[in-house]
Amino acid sequence: MVVICECGKTATIKTSWTNRNSGRRFYYCPACGFIGWIDPPMCYRVVDVIPGILRARNELEEDLEEQFLLMREKKRW
Repeated sequence: MVVICECGKTATIKTSWTNRNSGRRFYYCPACGFIGWIDPPMCYRVVDVIPGILRARNELEEDLEEQFLLMREKKRW
């Protein structure tokens, strides 16, 4: 589905990763900015839980990267 902004430009679909709207898709016009939501609002429980899950995931990725760097350094010795 193509959405044309009031300015005449084609809008793209983006995904929000803010705490309040994590994973919620919206139309975005590169010329004007935000146009509107595609997905309905999330329930309060989801809004409460998703940021914690994303933080935990980010921490695991950082730990994995650190372990990878340590292993690479160990191989050099």
